[in-house]
Amino acid sequence: MKKIIACQPLLISLFLSASCFSQNPFITSIYTADPSAHVWADGRLYVYPSHDIDPALGCDLMDRYHVYSTDDMVNWRDEGEILNASQVQWGRKEGGFMWAPDCACKNGTYYFYFPHPSETKWNNSWKIGVATSKKPASDFTSVGYIKGIDSSSMIDPCVFMDTDGQAYFYFGGGSKCAGGKLKDNMVEIDGPMQKMEGLVDFHEATWVFKRNGIYYLTYADNHGRENQLRYATSNNPLGPWKYQGVFLGSTDCDTNHGSVVEYKGKWYMFYHNQHISNTGHGNLRSICVDYVNFNDDGTIKLIEQTKTGPAAIKSSKPDTKKATRYEAEKAELGGGAAVNGNYVTNLKDAASYITFSNINGGKKAGRATIIIAHANADYGRIKLLVNGADYSYLNAIATGDATAFTGKTVFTVKLIAGNNTIRLEGGGKDAVNVDYITITPLD
Repeated sequence: MKKIIACQPLLISLFLSASCFSQNPFITSIYTADPSAHVWADGRLYVYPSHDIDPALGCDLMDRYHVYSTDDMVNWRDEGEILNASQVQWGRKEGGFMWAPDCACKNGTYYFYFPHPSETKWNNSWKIGVATSKKPASDFTSVGYIKGIDSSSMIDPCVFMDTDGQAYFYFGGGSKCAGGKLKDNMVEIDGPMQKMEGLVDFHEATWVFKRNGIYYLTYADNHGRENQLRYATSNNPLGPWKYQGVFLGSTDCDTNHGSVVEYKGKWYMFYHNQHISNTGHGNLRSICVDYVNFNDDGTIKLIEQTKTGPAAIKSSKPDTKKATRYEAEKAELGGGAAVNGNYVTNLKDAASYITFSNINGGKKAGRATIIIAHANADYGRIKLLVNGADYSYLNAIATGDATAFTGKTVFTVKLIAGNNTIRLEGGGKDAVNVDYITITPLD
């Protein structure tokens, strides 16, 4: 019998969510999609999604991965960016095309798997890259890619760790789904990949999990431009599979991609929709979560998609580390942004800005979470720059009243030691009023 070494707890419980109540989508500060959810030995649930870049110019611009975690299914922590296209040595020189990822843990090392092309002609040069870390949500380093598998439509990696410690690798795209064993090093295929037999109308988005001795393979179908999620079951992780039907209907989005995981005695379905952006296309998506319920025979009941999401579960004791608050009216302003009493108004056009100088990054570089307290009657957008580095646009979800500072936009960045400069610029949507920002060290 193999001895399984658990990945050790590494992170404190610091609650940095924008709200203390459940909601769908549950991540609103940036656009995210394709969520892969896992529970690690520190007791937290982690979600590894892809990132839709705003403004929406197509899936070719997806090139940054953020991670989110929770211990109560309501308070979500932005762990920050763990990888981007510029850090992939073998990758496409133009970047982009960093689509649905997955993560696995073995012997104390976390393995992050991501699809990415290696050439300008991206469609026939896909590879599954691998980055590793001793932490579940930071310090990942690209270590290459999985060799010896088909490079055509090789997207949507899924790595399933069975209860005996054997890891299985799957990918699915272009109506092809294949699976095989991984060697103990987690970066090489052990034997041939094989077609997953028995699936009906397979399109992409493979996910495999196990419950009560039954293996489940879920996937997106070819249901027009509004894919559904279907599933099949087996008594073997490589099939053959018995088709069982649809368990998540269309999410009013032209793609569908999800993951199923058990956490603290309940089962959850993670997926994405486009309810925040309401763009009519799937390039600005947001991740959601709802309960999964099973019939007595192990089949899955149709998922109910809700706006509230699941209820909170008992959390661990939060860390007492305090945030530092910086008042917007004391910052440098320009381009139409102006002081109104104790807050700043009219952060709207690209020329408008609020610059916070002398932000204390501590004695050494590390991650810190920024919370922007804002009010805006309609949907707003804020461009974030940290020490000149462009983090693109953040969403300022409408608070319904331009003087109701209930909006909390959350984002985690890396600060340098000593003084830092954080700049907020208008994003060209509704005018955003800013009361203050807070900075909380995460490391």
